[in-house]
Amino acid sequence: MNRLKGHSSSARLGAAVFVALLCLSPAALDLRAQTPRAAPPGGRPEPTPDAKARRALAIPDVAALDQDGKPLRFYSDLIKGKAVMLNFVFTSCTYVCPMQGASFSKLQAALGDRLGKDVSLISVSIDPLTDTPQRLKSWGARFGARPGWTLVTGSEAEMDRLLRALTGDPAGVSEHSAAVFIGDYDRGVWVRADGLDDPARLIQTLDNALPK
Repeated sequence: MNRLKGHSSSARLGAAVFVALLCLSPAALDLRAQTPRAAPPGGRPEPTPDAKARRALAIPDVAALDQDGKPLRFYSDLIKGKAVMLNFVFTSCTYVCPMQGASFSKLQAALGDRLGKDVSLISVSIDPLTDTPQRLKSWGARFGARPGWTLVTGSEAEMDRLLRALTGDPAGVSEHSAAVFIGDYDRGVWVRADGLDDPARLIQTLDNALPK
């Protein structure tokens, strides 16, 4: 029961954050003043003056696995030079995560031919000890995951580094919000929104935030 209350509170908080972001001007959403430099394998981007003020956005290029067991580097293979929508799940979750999966399923349908070309979907496991590639593939199949939607796991140490950089929290099963990160990291656009919002609005948030 406490978990359900925690998920409900987190979802309401995520919705409030999304509404607040929609009220911001395009300039407030655009972080392009200084584009962060690419993160080298195992390291952080070399800071520019502006990047020093937003170190929390530095994405480590950790070793990971996708749902097919294919080795990849998180930044180099999934983030670099791409517009993405990214959420956090774990396969044993029975409340928020299935809703997140259903939301991404609707998103990939709404994106149509843009999926995997203009926009990539990424689901990062917060429970790498349990979430093997096979478990993630089965979980994604429940929601009809198609090419362009990558589910990510890896060693506990590597995923812990990644999750701390992205969320501030360590790897492991915990209450979490349905937040989704939207944007193009290399172009300085990185917006947090409510991942359960209407897919058309989430796509509009991405398109409005990206530089034309």
